[in-house]
Amino acid sequence: MKNYEFIHSTHLDVLREIGNIGAGHAATSLSALLGRKIEMTIPEATVIPFDELPDRMGGSENEIAAIFTPVTGDTPGSVYFFSDVTQSNAVIQQLTHPLSEATHQDLAAQYGQSAFLEAGNIVIGSYLSAFADLTGLQVTRGVPDLSIDMAGAIISHGLSRLLIQSDVAICIDTHMRIDGETATRNFGSILLLFDPDSFNVLFKALGVEIDE
Repeated sequence: MKNYEFIHSTHLDVLREIGNIGAGHAATSLSALLGRKIEMTIPEATVIPFDELPDRMGGSENEIAAIFTPVTGDTPGSVYFFSDVTQSNAVIQQLTHPLSEATHQDLAAQYGQSAFLEAGNIVIGSYLSAFADLTGLQVTRGVPDLSIDMAGAIISHGLSRLLIQSDVAICIDTHMRIDGETATRNFGSILLLFDPDSFNVLFKALGVEIDE
């Protein structure tokens, strides 16, 4: 299995900066969509065992709404945009208020999920576009998939392809929230996972040396 002992603080700093720029573009897109100012945390970049990844989503049993998009191209990987169900509903209410009347609950639920999927797709697209512009690498996002389930189940689905290659991942995650909201949880987070073979390509493109 691939290990990441060659990854040190310089590499993580580079990944953190990539996450910062990508999340900045994503927050701008989300702000335009919601008509609200969006705040975001400083991204974290870390090497993390697979079994600890659900903690990044609030814990294995935390019910979340997540949009998963596979990434292909020069640096294959996966991107998640997610929030817990309560906060997802708050975002949907802002996007679909006219359809959220009690007499149209079924339609509102269907329309709300479509709206959340589209919002997440826009956020992920902005994130990856910034990543491609910064690195000069070609990346292509796959068809986004919306899941509403416990975090442990959702992350397991996305990692199934990587389990034969490694038992740890390098992730970049960022949390966002609507400016002025009193919610205790962040409503939207982005988690970017790279495939193990992506790092040589990525760091070479950025001019960062790797000692394997």
